[in-house]
Amino acid sequence: MKALVLGGAGFIGLHLTRRLLAAGYSVTIVDDFSRGKEDPELAALDVDVLHADLTDPAAYRDIPHGWDQVYMLAAVVGVRNVESDPARVIRINTLVVLNLLDWIQPGTKLFFASTSEAYADGVSAGVVEVPTPETVPLMISDITAPRFAYGASKLLGEAAVVHTGRARGIPFVVGRFHNVYGPRMGADHVIPELSLRAMRREDPFKVYGTDQFRAFCHVDDATDAMLRLMTTDTAMGEIVHIGNDTEETNIGDLTKLVLRVADFDPVLDPAPAPAGSVARRCPDLAKLRKLTGFEPTVSLEEGVQRTFDWYRENWL
Repeated sequence: MKALVLGGAGFIGLHLTRRLLAAGYSVTIVDDFSRGKEDPELAALDVDVLHADLTDPAAYRDIPHGWDQVYMLAAVVGVRNVESDPARVIRINTLVVLNLLDWIQPGTKLFFASTSEAYADGVSAGVVEVPTPETVPLMISDITAPRFAYGASKLLGEAAVVHTGRARGIPFVVGRFHNVYGPRMGADHVIPELSLRAMRREDPFKVYGTDQFRAFCHVDDATDAMLRLMTTDTAMGEIVHIGNDTEETNIGDLTKLVLRVADFDPVLDPAPAPAGSVARRCPDLAKLRKLTGFEPTVSLEEGVQRTFDWYRENWL
C-alpha cells in the first residue's frame, strides 16, 4: 500500500506517518516546512520527502500519481496563528484543498482533516448538543470575527471534498478532530502550554477557563482511528468524529493533573477563558465505533505523562 501524507511534517502528519510505516505502508510526505525547524524525528524516518507549496497548483505537477491513500493534513492551525492573520488561514486552508481535488485521480482514497470548530459556535449558541454527533448543523455566528477563520476554512473544505468526491468518483472520509494532543504539537496548545509553564515553575500559575470542559484525544488514538476509517469500505463517503469521549475533563482538573505530573504545587490564579472559546466540547463517537470498532486506549493521565516527558526532553 502506498500513502501520500500532505502536511506530513506537522504534528498529526508525522505521527500518522509512523503509524502507516508500522502497518507496512510505503509513505511519501509533502510539506512546505513553513515552521523552518530541523526535525530529527522526521529525518529518522525511512520516507521520501517532497518540499512543496500546495497553494500553488503547479506544485502538484511534481507529485506522482499511483497512491492507494492520500491524507490531506496541510493547514494553518492554532488560535494565535488564526487570530493574528485570518486572511492567510482562509487562503492557505482553502487553496490546498481545491488544488488537491483538481489533481487527485478518481478511485484514490482521500482523508480530509476537519475540525470540531466547524460546529463549535453552535454549542455556544445553545443549538448543538454535547456530546456531539456528526448530524448537527455547522455554524459560525460572526463571520467577521478573526477566530472563526479556521472553522470557516474547514467548513468550506468539507463541502469541497464531499461534493467533488461524489462528482469525480473519489472515495473519501472527512475526519473531524476533537482536541488531539501529544508530543511535537508546538507550544501554543493547552497541554504543552501548561506543561512548559509547570517546568519553568511559574508561581502564581495562571489558568484560563477553569470551568471549561474538553475531551482530549491522544494522537496515537487519533491516528489509529484514521487508519481504521481508511481501511473500512463502509466509511467511504462519510463524515466522522474522531476523539476520545471516555474522559471528559474541565481545564481546572486538567491543570491539576499536569502539575501533579510535574511535581509542582504553585498558587493557582484563575482567569477568564479566551474570548470565543466554547464552554464544552466532547464528540459522540457512536458512528466511529459502529464503522470501525474503534475504542480509545490512551488514558488522559498516561497521555499527559507521555506528552510532558517529551517536552521536558526536547523543548526546554
